[in-house]
Amino acid sequence: MAEDYVIEMLHITKEFPGIKANDDITLQLRKGEVHALLGENGAGKSTLLRLLAGLEKQTSGEILIDGRPFSGPSLSRGVVFQDYGLFPWMTAGENIMLALRQRFPERDKKELREVAVNMLQSVGLDKGVYNKLPKELSGGMKQRCAIARAFGIDPPILLMDEPFGALDAQTRTQLQTELLETWEREKKTCFFITHDVEEAIILAQRVIIMSARPGRIKDIVDVNIPYPRTQETKLTPEFNELKNHIWSQVYQEYLAVRK
Repeated sequence: MAEDYVIEMLHITKEFPGIKANDDITLQLRKGEVHALLGENGAGKSTLLRLLAGLEKQTSGEILIDGRPFSGPSLSRGVVFQDYGLFPWMTAGENIMLALRQRFPERDKKELREVAVNMLQSVGLDKGVYNKLPKELSGGMKQRCAIARAFGIDPPILLMDEPFGALDAQTRTQLQTELLETWEREKKTCFFITHDVEEAIILAQRVIIMSARPGRIKDIVDVNIPYPRTQETKLTPEFNELKNHIWSQVYQEYLAVRK
C-alpha cells in the first residue's frame, strides 16, 4: 500500500527576474484527496506545480511532504506536463520503461514491458505505439503516453498540468473516468491544473481558485458531491450550483486582467 502523504505550502513566494509568479501562498493538500487548481493564464499555476514537483525552488517559504522538507524530483510524485516531457530519441514504450525501471529496479525487463504495454492500452493506445517515436505521434497520443508513464510508476502523489487539455472530447471523458477509478481504488493524493470548471468539479474534492498574477489563493471550494461521479452528475442541480459559483470567481479574475 502506498504511504500516506500530505503536502503543505507555507507562505510560498516565487520570483523570476522582473516577475513575481506566486505570492504568499499557504495551502494544505489533504492526503488521499483530489485537488483542482483553476486560474487565469499567467496566474502562476504551472510554477506552483513545478515547485511541488521539485523542479523549481521557491524564493521564500517552505514546502513540506509528510511533514518534511524535500529537494528535487522524486518517483513518489508522478508528473504530467503540458509539453508531454517525452525524450524524443526514445520510443513511447522506452519512455515509459525508463520511469518503470527507476521505480521498480527489482522487477525484470519482460515484466515491466508488459506493464508499459498495459498502461498504453489503459489510455486508449494500441500496443503498436510502444515502438513509435514521439515525432510519429499526434499531440493527443503523446499526452496519453505521458499519462500512462505517470500512472505506471504508481506514485502516491500525482501532479498534472492540464493533463487532458490536448485530447478529443471522447478520450478526455475516458481518461477522466480512469483517473476517478484510480483514485477511488487507491486514494492517491492528486493535484491537477485545469481551465475547465466542469472537469474540476467532476474530479476534485476541493477546487482551488487562484488570483491573477501574482498568483495568490483567492478561494477554496469544497465539492461535496458524493462519489462515484459520472458524466450524468453534470446534470444535477448541485453540480450546476457549484459550476456557477466557481465560474463567477474565475470570470472576475478574467475581467481583472483585462482592465
